[in-house]
Amino acid sequence: MMEQYLALKEEAGECLLFYRMGDFFELFFDDAKVAAGVLDIALTSRGEQDGEPVPMCGVPVHSAEGYLARLIKAGCRVAIAEQTETPDEARQRARREGSPVSKALVARDIVRFVTAGTLTEDALLEPRRANLLAAACEVRGIIGLAAIDISTGRMTLEEVAHGSVDAALARLSPSEVIVPEGWEPAPAGAIARPKTDFGSDEGEARLKSIHKVATLDGFGSFSRAMMAAAGGLVAYLDHAGRGTLPLLLPPVVQGGERHMAMDAATRSSLEILAAQDGRREGSLLAAIDRCVTGAGARQLAEDLGAPLYDSAGIEERLALVRFFHEDPLLRADLRGVLRSVPDIGRALGRIVSARGSPRDLGQVRDGLAESRRLRDHLSAQPDRPALLESLLPAMGGHGALVDLLQRALVASPPTSRDQGGFVAEGFDAALDELRATSGNARRAIAALEARYREETGVERLKIKHNGVLGYFVEVPSKHADTLMAPDSGFTHRQTMAGAVRFNSLQLHEEAGRISEAGGRALAAEEAHFEELCEQVAASREAIAATADALARIDVSAGQAERAADGNWARPEIMDEACLEITAGRHPVVESALAASGGRFVPNDCTLAPDNRLWLIGGPNMGGKSTFLRQNALIVLLAQAGGYVPADAARIGLVDRLFSRVGASDNLARGRSTFMVEMVETAAILSQATERSFVILDEVGRGTSTYDGLALAWAVVEAVHETNRSRCLFATHYHELSRLADSCDALSLHHVRAREWKGDLVLLHELADGPADRSYGLAVAKLAGVPQGVVKRAKSVLDRLEKGRAETGGLAAGLGDLPLFAAALAQPDADESDALRDRLDALDVDSLAPREALDLLYDLKRLAGETKD
Repeated sequence: MMEQYLALKEEAGECLLFYRMGDFFELFFDDAKVAAGVLDIALTSRGEQDGEPVPMCGVPVHSAEGYLARLIKAGCRVAIAEQTETPDEARQRARREGSPVSKALVARDIVRFVTAGTLTEDALLEPRRANLLAAACEVRGIIGLAAIDISTGRMTLEEVAHGSVDAALARLSPSEVIVPEGWEPAPAGAIARPKTDFGSDEGEARLKSIHKVATLDGFGSFSRAMMAAAGGLVAYLDHAGRGTLPLLLPPVVQGGERHMAMDAATRSSLEILAAQDGRREGSLLAAIDRCVTGAGARQLAEDLGAPLYDSAGIEERLALVRFFHEDPLLRADLRGVLRSVPDIGRALGRIVSARGSPRDLGQVRDGLAESRRLRDHLSAQPDRPALLESLLPAMGGHGALVDLLQRALVASPPTSRDQGGFVAEGFDAALDELRATSGNARRAIAALEARYREETGVERLKIKHNGVLGYFVEVPSKHADTLMAPDSGFTHRQTMAGAVRFNSLQLHEEAGRISEAGGRALAAEEAHFEELCEQVAASREAIAATADALARIDVSAGQAERAADGNWARPEIMDEACLEITAGRHPVVESALAASGGRFVPNDCTLAPDNRLWLIGGPNMGGKSTFLRQNALIVLLAQAGGYVPADAARIGLVDRLFSRVGASDNLARGRSTFMVEMVETAAILSQATERSFVILDEVGRGTSTYDGLALAWAVVEAVHETNRSRCLFATHYHELSRLADSCDALSLHHVRAREWKGDLVLLHELADGPADRSYGLAVAKLAGVPQGVVKRAKSVLDRLEKGRAETGGLAAGLGDLPLFAAALAQPDADESDALRDRLDALDVDSLAPREALDLLYDLKRLAGETKD
């Protein structure tokens, strides 16, 4: 057995091996140690290997999904090794091979690899979160990216620039990333696969074969890099499924130019899909999600993760949200029906991947039937928006399939088909007859039990059944002698503590009839199950389109519900680079304050080409960071196609959104907090355009005061003069207010605060003009810093402010700086003059004539290079 295990373990590689032994999956050696630690189960041992006990642990087969979920969550990958023959088949094989029958080993094989990106079971998936698997590779300098959620079959292909791979993966947030072996740009944690899997020709051939088409032109225009990434993705799925592919819908080209770009730092800073602690609670998604279906919640997360950069597409979504927002009764009825709609997309995925159950067929049946009802109801509504009109056709067209499933299945099909009982009565006359035969035999056994009691006089005689003995007669031990008599007609089977078990010829005959009829009935139901799955799989693309349409309607109705709850406004999407927000609020902070009985203080924001950069000062805790983030989130929500938390909003399309707020260190990559801040700032300065929106908070705070002020000054000038982006810049450097004199599109603002009887009162209101002070000591006192420390800080501050008044302080001499453009044109003082350096190092008196001549030639050559 151990030889068989070790051979399978070698095939499993780095995956934990679940080795089927009867009713348990067993793990051995290091796998057992890892699993026991993660699952908190007992670690035992079995036999010896090289003189050492073999570590071992196991989990029951019937509850394996729960254990698998915990292992996958802990970052493990698991190979499932199942028994591929029965013990009887193993013994028959041993006889044919001439091997000892008593030592026949049941054959086993790995039937599936369970990894984070290849999950389809409900128990292993989060209902409201997509589970993506991605593959990336490079072809002739172009990077292709393929992604799929195999629980629904949706596949996207795209090209990304070298510097945008991390941003693209941050947008997708895949559970696993597959890359070719030895690929240097591979992200951390990526799974390396053979380079041969990533051939573009092979990828194209695989997709043609899967979708049974001669050309992929009908699905879109795909580059070689896209095809190579798709090839690697499909090859990995084929490996994980051991030759059984999951549901794969036709690939869709994901055009990066249609979406607003955001890098990983911006997504983390704005806490779009997850809060800083990694949880959904506290994120933007949690604050606005009012979807009543899992598919709708997944679609909303996708919308927020990839806002549109397409005014027509945004307006289509906004029109559908307004349609539901203006009709509360329709919205309530619609959401009530959607609550009962099953997740047909994921049920379809399990059916196509041969992991489906009768319940999945029932979910497809019920979901398609409810979709048809919704289509009929919505089709009767007047003034339907264009997006709804385009969705309605996909919500119907399944009448024949729904009728078949309604006739074939019971009202509530079971999750397992092993015991049958899911095919409805009247669907198959032959099956009904087999069930009747089995039922009659069971009634005959009940009558037989009554007759045996009467004949033997044993009132406690019972006919029972188990998986080992089948049907048997059981009597208490004290009555066993009656049935032991030679002429009793009973045959002794088993003696138990307190009971004795017997068989009889008539019971054996009735049991045979039950077994035969039951077995044939199960086989008939299994055949019907396979036929129904084939019927569903044949309509996979149409069913998937229905699931997508229902998800989009759920998102729009949920957005309308959130807007009605919070009194949100429909944004106006403009072509010019403006940002005019009236009484804007932070959706997450507002929700948190409302839960505790507080009130959020709204603020306006007005950016235009001639007033595109706001420099914002004021105390800590005053609301600067909240103001920055809320405006970024309003832009994001608007371009995702939803209403926004404001009284009114006019938003010019944003091509890229950047947020450098609240950086933290990255010790794993050797970066301090300040280094992370500078890397993020560098990305903004190199990528932001006139159509971008940038929020920057306290740039330069992580280094010395002079270095920090110098960097902040230069960054403000660069954003103003070079990038020319719409920008909100929060700072505690009051000296930056002098930039208003040289930057014509920069204006000064501050968050208001007052001291009252020695205490700081934060008003959270934004006002025009520079901040007069930072109130740092007052905030320290508010935070509970000891009074003695605050008092000492006050005396130091008085001394510093006195020195500043005498010398001009940090800003002394800044008024004489040249303008930013002129400074860029000046030569870099750090650049060395090679010719001058060579002459300065020269000792003329020590040169020989020949050396002097050679040196002259060198200097002439060096002068020519410097001139060039």
